Amino acid sequence: MAISTKGNRGIEDVVSNVFGRAKTFTIIDVKGKDVKNVEVIQNPVASYKQGSGPVVMKTLTDLGVNTVISGEFGPGVLTLLEIFKVAKVKVKPGTPIAEAIKGFLE
Repeated sequence: MAISTKGNRGIEDVVSNVFGRAKTFTIIDVKGKDVKNVEVIQNPVASYKQGSGPVVMKTLTDLGVNTVISGEFGPGVLTLLEIFKVAKVKVKPGTPIAEAIKGFLE
């Protein structure tokens, strides 16, 4: 699972209001209902004005991500999510990561 995040605080961070241009992605490995691993990666295309979606999707799918959580998804990313068969969960921007994960697992 990958969550678009605003910083480098991992599970203590909050969900970004954007997906493709989020500053970071918090990658969370979940087994059953347990969080097994948390890693923060920098978004290599966070500063792009447009066209960030394909690069982000390639990066995340190369990491084996099958679910993404964000405050917003652009139309281009929505198409890519469908193509790559990656599930999406939209939550209120600023939601604490721990709360977003809990809501997803329930």
